[in-house]
Amino acid sequence: MAKKTIRDINLTGKRCFVRVDFNVPLDEKDGHMVITDDTRIKETLPTIRALIEAGARLILASHLGRPKGQRDPKQSLRPVAMRLAEMIGRPVDFADDCIGAEAKAKALALQNGGVLLLENVRYHAGEEKNDPALARAMADLAEVYVNDAFGSAHRAHSSTAGVAALMPAVSGLLMEKELTYLHDELQNPARPFLVILGGAKVSDKIQAIDALLDKADVILIGGGMAYTFRLALGHAIGNSLCEPDKADTARAALDKARAKGVKLLLPADNYIVQEMDFAAKTVGPGKYTNPGEDIPDGWEGVDIGPETIRQYAAEIAAAKTIVWNGPMGVFEIKDCAKGTFAIAAAVAANSAATTIIGGGDSVKAVKKAGVADKVTFISTGGGASLELLEGTVLPGVAALNDK
Repeated sequence: MAKKTIRDINLTGKRCFVRVDFNVPLDEKDGHMVITDDTRIKETLPTIRALIEAGARLILASHLGRPKGQRDPKQSLRPVAMRLAEMIGRPVDFADDCIGAEAKAKALALQNGGVLLLENVRYHAGEEKNDPALARAMADLAEVYVNDAFGSAHRAHSSTAGVAALMPAVSGLLMEKELTYLHDELQNPARPFLVILGGAKVSDKIQAIDALLDKADVILIGGGMAYTFRLALGHAIGNSLCEPDKADTARAALDKARAKGVKLLLPADNYIVQEMDFAAKTVGPGKYTNPGEDIPDGWEGVDIGPETIRQYAAEIAAAKTIVWNGPMGVFEIKDCAKGTFAIAAAVAANSAATTIIGGGDSVKAVKKAGVADKVTFISTGGGASLELLEGTVLPGVAALNDK
């Protein structure tokens, strides 16, 4: 996707409105909000450092949480300014709002290489409505727009699409990397091209399945949505998570796979339990079904079984391009995590393939399995990565200038 990046324009002395994704998890400790995971800050450091070295004047903007247009001190970006200053080894100024007199004064006072972080853009209700007045007020702070927040690129908000329309707009290095792996690499992937799709619902992934059936050689299905597919094939699924109203959709996907010659595999066996307490992270009595066996009434499928792991791992080992989006079961509960972790290990073991982990729970699973350093690329955007795989045009990307 040929979008201009920060390498393509002269940024020396330019005030750059840099949209980042600093939506980090916070916890209250001794009356202060403390960052519990700074991964999202780390991911955008290459862009921030490159801009500093180029002599740009950085005005960083992000959302945090869902304050719904209200000022909530527990969703303030102030702790992020302090952590960022530690990470880049230089001062980071903070403005108490993303627009207004203070933000403007601090933006105009920046020197080359200076860094200012604005307060949570979602303190303004207009942010999520892409309010033109809010976008104009933010644009007044800067001369160039840089988007490095891929995780928010699927939303047409004031700080992602609105501001970009009002000035030269380029991508940061993280955004460039996301578009390279999730779009460019998949236009002509090394084959066999294998896609692993998990997660709870067929409805969440059906557009991705439909789009990928035109590109992939093999699709492996897991997670809760596999039971909707099994239902569509006339199998009993007990009390398993299911969308009966999506059975026709699942059947259509299976028909399309057959017509296209795509190998679409469903779990041959499952780990099933009689009860599950997600909050307490416990399950009741559990067992594996035999390959091909239906799930009896009173039992619920919560993971793939050993025969499925064996089949899927063999397909993964033969692939040259792998995209994984969604876990194989309720991996947050130890007894239901074996399938997801086995798939993570199989993906990591195929060092000859380009391996792309598409956001959300798959990223958590790969990290929890301890193999994050053994895959080619981990996307920072859950919804955005899925929409890009679906072939959807992301508003935050469309707003950037073409090369």
